[in-house]
Amino acid sequence: MNKMIVSLLVALGLVGAVQAAGDPVAGQAKTIVCGACHGQDGNSPLANFPKLAGQGERYLLKQMQDIKSGARPVVEMTGMLEPLSDQDMVDVAAYYASQKISVGAADPALVDRGQALFRGGKLAEGMPACIGCHSPDGSGIAAAGYPHLGGQHADYIVKQLTAFREGERSNDGDSMIMRDIAAKLSNKDIQAISSYVQGLH
Repeated sequence: MNKMIVSLLVALGLVGAVQAAGDPVAGQAKTIVCGACHGQDGNSPLANFPKLAGQGERYLLKQMQDIKSGARPVVEMTGMLEPLSDQDMVDVAAYYASQKISVGAADPALVDRGQALFRGGKLAEGMPACIGCHSPDGSGIAAAGYPHLGGQHADYIVKQLTAFREGERSNDGDSMIMRDIAAKLSNKDIQAISSYVQGLH
């Protein structure tokens, strides 16, 4: 009987790999080195380093795993994750996810264009609106692993969208959703979206 129930649950996709829950308190103690670039609470004071505060645990963990494995090359992160175990990374993700992201300001001259692209996409070119995966307020969809963008540094967003467009970043899965979207963005589009996102909350 028990075997039948387990088989049924597996068939329905209700049983998956079990991963230990992250401990934000333990995670904070493991972020001492991270704070130099990302800020002690995950709000990086430097625009070229991403804010990690408020990101979903699933997204943060995937990025750390991809960086550690080499699937997402980040020169500045070379060797930084090597000492961390899988549980350490889960704890670090839990800590940063528990923090609140600080919000910057958008360039008033770019708000209208950035908002139009973020909320409406470029439908004539087959580019969906950003809100579908990143929510109208930029908070993302944590359960799906879609990142929180609202408040992120514009310079960092510019760098990532450009990297997706140029094929320098490719850890967006087999669907290549971000590479496909970024391919439809001009430099001016990228600047406008990035500025808009920086002030979004």
